[in-house]
Amino acid sequence: MSKIRIILFLCSAIFLFGNTNVIAQNKNENKLIQPPYLKAGDTVAIVAPSGILKNRNDEVARAKKLLESWDLNVVIGNNVFKKDNHFAGTDAERCEDFQKALDDKSIKAIWSARGGYGTVRILDKLDYSKFLEQPKWIIGYSDITALHNQLHTIGVETIHGIMCVSLPNDLSEIEESIETFKSAIFGAPLAYTLKGSTYNRVGTAKGQLVGGNLTILHTMLGSNTSIDVDGKILFIEEIGEYKYHIDRMLQSMKRAGYFDNCKGVIVGDMSRMRKNTTLWGSSVQQLILDALQDYNFPIAFNMPAGHEDDNRAMILGRTIELVVKSSQSTITFE
Repeated sequence: MSKIRIILFLCSAIFLFGNTNVIAQNKNENKLIQPPYLKAGDTVAIVAPSGILKNRNDEVARAKKLLESWDLNVVIGNNVFKKDNHFAGTDAERCEDFQKALDDKSIKAIWSARGGYGTVRILDKLDYSKFLEQPKWIIGYSDITALHNQLHTIGVETIHGIMCVSLPNDLSEIEESIETFKSAIFGAPLAYTLKGSTYNRVGTAKGQLVGGNLTILHTMLGSNTSIDVDGKILFIEEIGEYKYHIDRMLQSMKRAGYFDNCKGVIVGDMSRMRKNTTLWGSSVQQLILDALQDYNFPIAFNMPAGHEDDNRAMILGRTIELVVKSSQSTITFE
């Protein structure tokens, strides 16, 4: 064999071997990192990456007591009760608490005290290098959707669930929310049967669950933390919006190709919808169906998650099976 042929053979072998590795890597790249489930004696950090916690000391105390009743240790960020206009401290102070919790190897979960607005202001200030070496659960909803997006794009599962300010004086009022929160962090099986709806679009889908608050998902469009929903099932919820705002966000996302390869949509609570002087003319459920009429994926309504007392925990990034019928829908987490 000539030297030229030998060189060509070696180059071909290297190319094929390299591509084999790439293919093998691509097969596994959609599998997100699952942080270790909690066990007795683990430590949870309570932080406030978002809105101000004015007069919310009692709720944080209840959250600490709840976790301790499960034999968990609790540390509260140094700046949780700081005040800086709209926020729970300055961006630097909120970032400081969150970064410390991310980096501390002894902390196994980070629980957001509340949402509101402000998380997006610290996203690009956080360093996830130590967190990726020892991942931990990040928990919250609403404005914390910004963090869920960020962590999904870097490949880690998170928990969409209640926050400290969700806890009323009588915890029995949200017993199911608390139980599913506990199941999610300790690794008990999660599965939900949703009430039927005449608005349900019947079908079956399987894929990673992603999403959260619709406004935050819309806000992330065009950034490197906007979730790619290709082959995934999207969950949405909202509070305090006009119906035309909901439609505008969905139309914008649609125009950006957000739903082109989506496998399914789960609709949570659409709470405290505001009334415009010019009425929309249909229910918010019909609005969603109309906005997504060009797609054939299943759509399930009545997921008890969002800004209501009944706020069931969901593991974002986990593969689920969604079965939608008019009589009921089921969601099963792998």
